[in-house]
Amino acid sequence: MPEKLLIVLLLFITVACTAQTGQTTLDRLRCEYRENPLGIDATAPRLSWEITSNKRNLMQQAYQIMVASSLADLKAGKADLWNSGKISSDQSLGVVYAGKPPGTGDACFWKVKVWTSDGKESAWSTPASWSMGLLRPSDWQAVWIGMDSAFAGDRPTDTFTRLSARYLRKDFRLPKKVKKATAYISGVGLYELYLNGTKTGKDVLAPGPTEYNKRTFYNTYDVTSQLQQGDNAIGAILGNGRYFSMRGNGSGLPPITNFGYPKMICQVNVIYEDGSTEKIVTDNSWKVTAAGPVGTNNEYDGEEYDATKEMPGWSKPGFNAASWLPVQLVSRPGELLVAQMNNNIRVMDTVRALHVKEVKPGVFIYDMGQNFVGWVRLKVKGPRGTQVVLRFAERLKDDGTLYMANLRSAKVTDKYTLNGKGTEDWEPRFTYHGFRYVEVTGYPGKPDLGAVEGRVVYDDMATTGHFETSNDVINQIYKNAYRGIRGNYRGMPTDCPQRDERMGWLGDRAVGARGESFIFGNHLLYAKWLQDIEDAQTPEGSVPDVAPSYWRMYSDNMTWPAAYLIIANLMYEQYGDDQPIRRHYASMKKWMAYMKDKYMKDDILTKDTYGDWCMPPESPELIHSKDPARKTAGDFLGTSFYYHLLTLMESFASITGNTADVTTFKNLEEKVKTAFNKKFLNEEGGYYANNTPTANIFSLAYQLAPEDRRKQVFQHIADKTLNDYKGHISTGLVGAEWLMRTLTSYGRGDIAYKLATNTTYPSWGYMAKEGATTIWELWNGNTADPAMNSGNHVMLLGDLVVWYYQNLGAIQPNPAAPGFKNIIMKPLVVGDLKKVDASYHSGYGLIRSNWEKIDQSFKWRVSIPVNTRATVYVPSKEAKNIKEGGKPIGDNKDVKFLRMEDGYAVYEIPSGNYDIQDDF
Repeated sequence: MPEKLLIVLLLFITVACTAQTGQTTLDRLRCEYRENPLGIDATAPRLSWEITSNKRNLMQQAYQIMVASSLADLKAGKADLWNSGKISSDQSLGVVYAGKPPGTGDACFWKVKVWTSDGKESAWSTPASWSMGLLRPSDWQAVWIGMDSAFAGDRPTDTFTRLSARYLRKDFRLPKKVKKATAYISGVGLYELYLNGTKTGKDVLAPGPTEYNKRTFYNTYDVTSQLQQGDNAIGAILGNGRYFSMRGNGSGLPPITNFGYPKMICQVNVIYEDGSTEKIVTDNSWKVTAAGPVGTNNEYDGEEYDATKEMPGWSKPGFNAASWLPVQLVSRPGELLVAQMNNNIRVMDTVRALHVKEVKPGVFIYDMGQNFVGWVRLKVKGPRGTQVVLRFAERLKDDGTLYMANLRSAKVTDKYTLNGKGTEDWEPRFTYHGFRYVEVTGYPGKPDLGAVEGRVVYDDMATTGHFETSNDVINQIYKNAYRGIRGNYRGMPTDCPQRDERMGWLGDRAVGARGESFIFGNHLLYAKWLQDIEDAQTPEGSVPDVAPSYWRMYSDNMTWPAAYLIIANLMYEQYGDDQPIRRHYASMKKWMAYMKDKYMKDDILTKDTYGDWCMPPESPELIHSKDPARKTAGDFLGTSFYYHLLTLMESFASITGNTADVTTFKNLEEKVKTAFNKKFLNEEGGYYANNTPTANIFSLAYQLAPEDRRKQVFQHIADKTLNDYKGHISTGLVGAEWLMRTLTSYGRGDIAYKLATNTTYPSWGYMAKEGATTIWELWNGNTADPAMNSGNHVMLLGDLVVWYYQNLGAIQPNPAAPGFKNIIMKPLVVGDLKKVDASYHSGYGLIRSNWEKIDQSFKWRVSIPVNTRATVYVPSKEAKNIKEGGKPIGDNKDVKFLRMEDGYAVYEIPSGNYDIQDDF
């Protein structure tokens, strides 16, 4: 059973047991939004917990936290680091540690208890923990080591660069029995750490990618069980990752930053049973070779492994490394070496092949049944020196062979050379592929289905959402979205996983990140990405199109860099985390001023390059529309986005206490809004710019249109979509960010539902009907120029997944009470939709909304977590018809009727499980 699924199952078991016993329990204790993290560098970390109970109307009224430097002391009730005492507060998310500042490497053990609104005091929680990293540069006695040159056989300056993995090792002796050992390591581009012949941890493709000249991550591992008294050995393998460039000059791609040759730093802090300490560090006593089995490796072209070059025992004590070279002491990669606060990538799932076919003599094509990201584990037996070649693709040609044209220059080829010692199992270390089909050549004999196994890799994060409806088209699109989203989490949110690109394009995730945040716990990944964006900002203030800026692209758009502010706001509303806003406020303000000073004229922001990217073109072979009537002008998009970001900055200024800035941003908003309407509003026609749906959508979504013109403006969106576009998608990437929600908020959820369930071009359903198992880059991804028709993109989802959860599923955070402290639950009952079952695990606990429409009856099962409340909209003509638990809802003293509104009875409902029914 996959690890994350097991966690979810155990959570449901916990909830079920609580319901049976009637107890209030505290679960999911987190520090810096992780469970029991190691090696953090936040000296005042934020602590969170969830309260579980089967009681209704339960709020936390107070809490007490105890933190100790040992588990034994904590269990004994001794809190030498912090005893908060009883704090009157309902805060259970992001409580800032206020105890004795912990030092480098310190372990901290903590527990919490709460007092609730029923007058009860809970039992203490099960203890949780965190540990500190190396907090000061002086805590590092290790130095950076490597080899600042190529080895024999490497081709570092070719267009298609080749660089072998570097193996590094050191023998050492521990004279006493080890009580505790902690490894701190960074290896760039990528590393694997070994102690006494065993790999440390389950992470792959570590550490996370960064703007290396500014910031490098180190990871922390508890390695106590891997060490022994006496002789030991430590080793590491360094892959190239994004540190060493995958392409040299002449590739036809934008220049890819080359930071240098791989290097590493590692320090193992050992505490002996007698309390004495020792440090094993990287220094000039280490040795290095590139003669090991992992040869050339990069993300675009794959990995080559020659098992005849294996070095048995290379990371065990006593290995003969006489032929290895002394390492060089090398310069550090960048300014900062900091703890990685988001989880690394792991193997998160496995996929079995559905079919295998021999399309040519000796050429076998495996169909894995779905497009996913990772690699395959090869199982093979044959003569020594036999080379098996694996190639990967998303599609097949008509003759059944791989379709490679859309991969451009990426070679996507893994090679394995057998050592001939029985059955061999192999999977790569330092590459990944986006694929559904695998071509196997050179295999000794005829491979069966079990010869390859798919390994799905993405950032280690929980699946937090569930969404299923009575509509098969929506369900398939949701599955496709799920696969595509997870497949583009690579320590940064990438655009695609298969071709010679795989970059963190900002515009692709501006609103998509919000939809993703319902499905996956992506909080820490996106908080990390915001730091990448700031690190890539120029001294003048320009924000790149791609972050980290492995392609140095600074086009000074508004629409793409807008993701910087939009995602910071998402962190606040979805997760209740204002730290990204506080941390990046100055940087965001600098960018806004830069764009204003350089590109604003008469209060119009004149600059935007990309437009409404990937608007459905007028001809199926085109990538971009050439029809002026389909295009939305750059100055319109630039100005509307600038206005929207001003409103966010006004809010951010208030959150951060920059009161003077609140007035400044508000005054500029009014000026921009006036200029916008003067320039773009067609007074006679009641539409904006050239009357594209995108132009009209943003005038409404960003509340730029005068209130008395909004219905008229919206009617143009509806008419254009239904008539000009025959009830199909009428926007590109940018317009799709607000398409579904705007249609719904203006009373045309039926149009949104039609777009969501179409199976003819252009639509999400069309992709699925044509066999897609993820989301295409283009609406016409099966007919357009292969240069840009990735089969695994997420940008065209726009706000579709947001609409799934917030509108169909009725699970939406109230921005006035962020983090789902207050939940807005307003189901869109539309079309032939009979049932929606949605859930989302928020920071407070599981929110569930399961509604069903049967004949003239609406049944709705709702779960609201402890310590939260919900504003619930029940579809109804008359509130008197509504029942809860089989009784008139008005009889429930916990439920407060608020009003009737547009066909809904609106209630304020406290925590608990509810069965609501309305007979129309």
